[in-house]
Amino acid sequence: MNIHFSLVPIVSLIAGILILVTPKLLNYIVAFYLIAIGLIGLFGTGHFRIH
Repeated sequence: MNIHFSLVPIVSLIAGILILVTPKLLNYIVAFYLIAIGLIGLFGTGHFRIH
């Protein structure tokens, strides 16, 4: 059985929940999200496979 995890939707979901819970942290959350997506794009670790 193959289970595919994509890191980008998980990071997006966490960022969205944090923005809903604490709107004052919006700038920090967006900055962290952009840095994380940039690093994921550079290193190509967007998909993890568990067999």
